[in-house]
Amino acid sequence: MTSTDDAKQAVRRRVWDLLEREGMAPPGVHGHIPDFTGKDDAAARLADLDVWKKARVIKCNPDRAQLSVRVRALQEGKLLYMAVPRLATPKPFYLLDPAVLAVPFETAATSTGAPEFAPTVGPDDMRPVDMIVCGSVAISRRNGVRVGKGAGYSDLEIALLTEAGLVTRHTAIATTVHQSQLLDEELPHADHDFGVDYAITPEEVVAYAPDRARPPGIIWENLRPDQLDNIPALR
Repeated sequence: MTSTDDAKQAVRRRVWDLLEREGMAPPGVHGHIPDFTGKDDAAARLADLDVWKKARVIKCNPDRAQLSVRVRALQEGKLLYMAVPRLATPKPFYLLDPAVLAVPFETAATSTGAPEFAPTVGPDDMRPVDMIVCGSVAISRRNGVRVGKGAGYSDLEIALLTEAGLVTRHTAIATTVHQSQLLDEELPHADHDFGVDYAITPEEVVAYAPDRARPPGIIWENLRPDQLDNIPALR
């Protein structure tokens, strides 16, 4: 691991420990995007933003913490993309179209429901994304630098869509988190990491003008051998 990786992991452990200790996420949160208390309130606060109201195509992570976001998107008639776990299929995104789903949105938008009820699509079959909602372990209040759970798939998902021209600098990126995940300090980051434009907690919305450019796409030299071997879209 690099020194940046070590620093990120120290932040993760500190936040995971705090959330568990204070009962702000269920036990076993280590290694995961925290399923934080107040997630429904954060989703409602996100939905009040003009940038959300204008968005017609949403890409959202499949974690339980953002389930309310995904359900709300479908209820509002938005097209929703979710990544296939570990991007492990040739078409690495699920397409959830509220106009054709024949099961409750609360079922289709889960990590177990999407594989059963939603088709998979690749970038060639997808529409440009208006807004990305991601899960996070920590966010810097200062500049929107994000620390995820450490697997690197969120960065790769956005990189793939950027390479395809479906995500641009005009695509808004937001995250919903517990107030305790919003940290006042600078956070470590690498050149392939993306920041967020909005951090939404149950109590507040923090909007950013990020102080560094987003990654331009896939940074091939940063990919691990297992990613190249196991993600068909990279091949």
